[in-house]
Amino acid sequence: MAVKKLAIFLVSIWLFSATVVLAQEFSSSNFVNSNPIVSLSGGKSTSTNFQLFSGTGQVIIGENSSTAFASHAGFFYFPFVSTPVISATAGDAQVALTWTSAVGELGFNINAYAVGQSTNSGGPYSFTNVGNVLASTRTGLTNGTTYYFVIRALDFLGDPVVTSTQVSAQPVAAASGGGGGGGGGGGGGGGIPTAPQTTVIFSGRAFPKSTVTLLKDAQVAASTVAGTDANFKITLSSLSAGNYNFAIYGEDKDGRRSSLLTFPVSVTAGATTNVSGIFIAPTIAVDKSEVKRGENIAIFGQSAPQADIIISVNSEEEFFAKTISDASGVYLYNFDTTVLEQGSHTTKSKAAIGNQDISGFGYSVNFKVGTKTVIKTAPQSLKGDLNNDGRVNLIDFSIGAFWYKRALDSAFKSTETAELNGDGKMDLTDLSIMAYHWTG
Repeated sequence: MAVKKLAIFLVSIWLFSATVVLAQEFSSSNFVNSNPIVSLSGGKSTSTNFQLFSGTGQVIIGENSSTAFASHAGFFYFPFVSTPVISATAGDAQVALTWTSAVGELGFNINAYAVGQSTNSGGPYSFTNVGNVLASTRTGLTNGTTYYFVIRALDFLGDPVVTSTQVSAQPVAAASGGGGGGGGGGGGGGGIPTAPQTTVIFSGRAFPKSTVTLLKDAQVAASTVAGTDANFKITLSSLSAGNYNFAIYGEDKDGRRSSLLTFPVSVTAGATTNVSGIFIAPTIAVDKSEVKRGENIAIFGQSAPQADIIISVNSEEEFFAKTISDASGVYLYNFDTTVLEQGSHTTKSKAAIGNQDISGFGYSVNFKVGTKTVIKTAPQSLKGDLNNDGRVNLIDFSIGAFWYKRALDSAFKSTETAELNGDGKMDLTDLSIMAYHWTG
């Protein structure tokens, strides 16, 4: 009996020791983080230097739902929020700011925005909560002083979720009417002062050494080549004051074009408007038009270098995968189709650099899961493909919409003849052709 009790006691000790988890401590001059940390109910711990969010441990990716709630579990179900793109237009003792909305994924909602303002590049910034709006004019500024601005998106607790890149502007005094004057004598040097140019500057990230094209009211206005770091800058000058619809896209090393980013911009005469923080979504392609269930399908494209690439494969259930682009911005992920049902599916991707810059999802590409594998061939020319990228999508529709019921110039008249019904005008018939051949 004593031997049996001793055996039970030893087994109990072994079982107890097998479940012990020892925390590993990571530390710096600002914080200490013990890992692993398990929280049964979730929560937030704070100090003057950091915040730590914790949650219930997750074992596998999956969705648990009822009529009252849905629970998303697993690393790839963590929410993402796109980064606002901010523009600044200087005025007399003021700067008008506008920005794009921060879009949350997986149910994450943005409740408000805060404007950060500083006279030093990189801050520190003083932040003002302006509510759930997409524009704010900062007044009471000093003419001739350069101001720097960022936009923070805030959650329902008022905590910052994502911050835009910085944009700058320098307020200028309104031009005086100049009065008259009397004549007199000559001489003096000054000619008629040159009026300041009306300029819009676009800057952000695309793909290394890629061509970035800017459209103004659906017409190509300018293009540039991004650097090896994928950063680009396009300056458009000599504009008239007014409201414009700008759009921008990138073209990767294999000629694939990104989805179109659009920016409605109000331009003030004599002022420079900066539209910064642009992050063009990755391009995407697949190597098979049909794949036998259980085999891999390669999903690839190009983005910024060393970016986190989040890939969504969507059918009745949405699956997420993650990879990292290389130094040239190229990414590749072999997706196991075992988890997919037979039928049609789509995939799309977006990119993130740290927690600050996150692109939106780009366009989707289609593939089929079936009983055989068919290698995808090069895209054929399509009717309605106005920009000749092998797709009929929003870019083509924007171009067509600009010319709708307008007199066509000679360049677009030849495009209409080749790609639409060839009657020398842009009308509902042409839009119907585009809709029929639509690829998205």
